[in-house]
Amino acid sequence: MLGRMVRDADATRRRLLEAARDEFAAYGIAGGRVDRIAAAARANKAQIYHYFGSKDGLFDAVFDAMCREVAESTPIDASDLPGYAGQLFDWYERHPWVQRIATWYRLERAGSGELLGVVVDSNAAKIAAVAKAQEEGLLPTRFPADVLLGLVLHLSGFWSSNVPEYDAVVDAGSAEPRRRVVVDAVAALLT
Repeated sequence: MLGRMVRDADATRRRLLEAARDEFAAYGIAGGRVDRIAAAARANKAQIYHYFGSKDGLFDAVFDAMCREVAESTPIDASDLPGYAGQLFDWYERHPWVQRIATWYRLERAGSGELLGVVVDSNAAKIAAVAKAQEEGLLPTRFPADVLLGLVLHLSGFWSSNVPEYDAVVDAGSAEPRRRVVVDAVAALLT
């Protein structure tokens, strides 16, 4: 019986995280409603507070899980930054909520002083990999490693972070030509 309860608890927690991801992507932290999250997850609001402590705690869990998944699914190869940017572009195409949640995070949490260790650690490791590749002569040193990584990250999310008014006047085509722009732009940074 205990095994079934643990599995049910895990399933409920997963459903809450998925429903919260969709809610926060659509409405942000302030606009997200725990009653809608609970209903979408086929759970009750008390379970949100039991598992996550608060709506902010639930958002933190969603953001943390998202960051871990992106970092694990798109490992950096500092000797192939255009390929890495292409991987990130592909990830954003398959997971459109990622950029929305990241935008809400920047808008509603900027300056809070709370940094997520998984994001800090991931970025520090990527910067170190880029710096090492620069020291080995595999990458140019025109930009410091941290700036170069930032440019790659921003270029990889270029298409998924535009405003609709920009997209309305640009014929970007399907995903493949947009991906090619990202990869080519990163390659141009390295020349």
